[in-house]
Amino acid sequence: LKRPCFLVLPPVVRGRERATMGVLRSETMGHGTLVLPVESARNFLDQLGHHCNVQVEDMNHATLSRPYRRYIQRLDEMDRIVRFLSESVAATPGYSITRNRLDDFLANESDMTLDGVEETLGKLYRQFVDFKANNDALAEQETAAVEEKFVNETAEKALGQLAGGASEALLGDRLDDGMVFSKVAGVVTRTDQERFARTLFRATRGNTFTHFEEIPEAVRDARTGKVAAKSVFVVYFQGATSSAMYEKVNRICQAFGVSTYAWPATQGAARERIETLKTDIGDKKKTLESFEALFKSELDYMVEKLRETGNSRLEEWRLFVLKEKALYATMNMFEGGITLRANVWFPEEETASIKQVLADESRRRGASAMLIVDQSGGKHPPTYIKRNDYTWAFQELVETYGVAVYKEANPALFTVVTFPFIFGVMYGDVGHGSCLFIAACLMLYHSDTLKYSQPAMYKARFLFLLMGFFAIYNGFIYNDFFGIGLNVFGSRWKQIGDTQYYEADYDISNNGGTGPYPFGLDPAWIGVSNELLFVNSFKMKVSVILGVLQMLVGLMFRFSNAFYHIKTHGWIDLVCECIPMLIFMVSFFGYMDYMILYKWVTPMDQPPMLINTLICMGLGQKDPMPLYDGQSAVQPKLMILTALAVPWILIPKPIILYLKHKASKGKQAEGYVAIEEGGAADAHHEEEFEVGEVVIHQLIETIEYVLGTVSHTASYLRQWALSLAHQQLSLVFLQKTLLIAFDGDGGFGQAVKVYIAFAVWAGITAGVLLGMDVLECFLHTLRLHWVEFQSKFYNPGGHCGYSFVPFRHTTSIATEA
Repeated sequence: LKRPCFLVLPPVVRGRERATMGVLRSETMGHGTLVLPVESARNFLDQLGHHCNVQVEDMNHATLSRPYRRYIQRLDEMDRIVRFLSESVAATPGYSITRNRLDDFLANESDMTLDGVEETLGKLYRQFVDFKANNDALAEQETAAVEEKFVNETAEKALGQLAGGASEALLGDRLDDGMVFSKVAGVVTRTDQERFARTLFRATRGNTFTHFEEIPEAVRDARTGKVAAKSVFVVYFQGATSSAMYEKVNRICQAFGVSTYAWPATQGAARERIETLKTDIGDKKKTLESFEALFKSELDYMVEKLRETGNSRLEEWRLFVLKEKALYATMNMFEGGITLRANVWFPEEETASIKQVLADESRRRGASAMLIVDQSGGKHPPTYIKRNDYTWAFQELVETYGVAVYKEANPALFTVVTFPFIFGVMYGDVGHGSCLFIAACLMLYHSDTLKYSQPAMYKARFLFLLMGFFAIYNGFIYNDFFGIGLNVFGSRWKQIGDTQYYEADYDISNNGGTGPYPFGLDPAWIGVSNELLFVNSFKMKVSVILGVLQMLVGLMFRFSNAFYHIKTHGWIDLVCECIPMLIFMVSFFGYMDYMILYKWVTPMDQPPMLINTLICMGLGQKDPMPLYDGQSAVQPKLMILTALAVPWILIPKPIILYLKHKASKGKQAEGYVAIEEGGAADAHHEEEFEVGEVVIHQLIETIEYVLGTVSHTASYLRQWALSLAHQQLSLVFLQKTLLIAFDGDGGFGQAVKVYIAFAVWAGITAGVLLGMDVLECFLHTLRLHWVEFQSKFYNPGGHCGYSFVPFRHTTSIATEA
């Protein structure tokens, strides 16, 4: 037996990648270990959150150890207090909180401390709880005094109506025959008045008499805290206060939640009690006013703006709590005792700035912190693509479909243009596009106001601007303005006498004469009998051309990914997938686009039907009406290439992968071990190779691409369908409203009819064409980008990437807010 031989290869060092990739590919990421002193970890992390982009990996996900959970609990309590105080401010008329001025807060929040803010919030919370309790108690006492006053006023009135004066009791004493009558008086809401009387009558079998007297002013309801219309009631019944009837009446009063009060024995007693209650009510009102003044002084303190461009004091506390909670939640991801350690991801270009921030803070704190950079680069880096105000919405649309794998091509670079343009193809109308464009301009003008009040609208303002612009552009191409044609440059067709036929007034043979209508559809086509036939043919072909072009751009992205990863994946993807896919696409669908363009620009006496040409090409038949010379020789070759591309995609790649796997297994059996970059021999062999799975995957990939290319080309015809629907809806709305109103002899009646018709037309246009149709075209455009475009290249290996989520105050606080 031969002794095993181990061949040790030197590490392979790749060429230095550019640290900044722009929007075509994600930023080059660095990996390392962040080491912080435990006593100053919060301050170091705070500075990193202000100035750098660092994503911390959770080092305690297995043990679920959270050393700073007590801080989180304290901050949760502070957050609850802030919400309570905010609700108190919102419930008080005339008070509002200046919110969401995040940049000003981050520039001036260094004076706040956790203990100081916690103490202030706790003191305010206790004061407000006491205020509320005292205010509720005083309000209930005042309500009881007011209600009792009205009860005594009712009693005074009733006792004053007795024959013989008001000095004798009303049925309150024992009569000569030994009968005793009692009374129960109180206040009930008018909404419950009828039910209350009916319940008393039925429960006592008619042995009570209830009298109601409406209170002329609204009285506060102790149960709801709101003012309500109420009435004084008096229940007369036979029996003493210790009788069963008295108990039954009291139970009914308790069930309805009414307030009961003592009924005075004499008119003088009632009058005396009224005077006492008036004094009591006045004292309680003064006390309530004092409490209200004190309460409002505290509200003034909380809503006061600390700076001219800053937030209210309460909002500053809220943002501080959110920032501290994010800080301690991030610190919970660190491990260690004396020093805290965590693995971090960061953009490679920010390495120097991160180290500088740590060094500056180390000098201020007298403690040492460091970033230990991992020279191997780490495994599975996150995807970080920089955004600005212009690209934010487009990048968000792309990543909603899925986050690209690290260094894969980013389609947002083209989506910035293709998304609003395809939307414009569907929504093309100068009038409606102008409405959308003006709305976007207003968003831009009020962007500072929308930034925090309507963040979604703020971030999408440039998307709406371009959607409106391209809707106007395509509206000029379609010559459509709210369903009306525009004759800007003068028609290039002239009517033949009084007939319905037209003849060309330009050089149709393209021999140097006058050209056709300079831009867009000639206005002579608007309203003629064959308008739809011509316009539908035009829009259908434009849709196919744009669809094939966008899918070809998707294939170019696939080529870009294959070239970029040649060092790691080899030439397999490029040779066995990209090239045959391009051949398949160009040989049939690209050729179809070529024929459409050739037919447009080449004058012909009898132009052939392209659908017949494609059928003859697919069936291998001779075309009786060729489009150009040599067509019969070109088309069979293109069909052969189209047919050969399918097995080219299907067969070679699984075979090559199997042979490579077999060769690598043979080397391992001979005892050779190759140390690749990073020292990991199994970097690309983390999963066991299964030839059956590879074959099935490639079969699915082939079927999906071949059938998908056909179906996706047809799917782009939705541009034509939606454009047709938009144009016809716009025309119908115009004909059934304004055009009917314009048809008249003039006069005041027609002016009123036009006014009403315009209101109806504007309402339908705003609701249907500027509302639902914009949403419909937006969703169909989104589908074309996600399915038809991005499926050609996005994550071709089937592995999903994940976003780079740095700890940054501007994002963590905004997300929480």
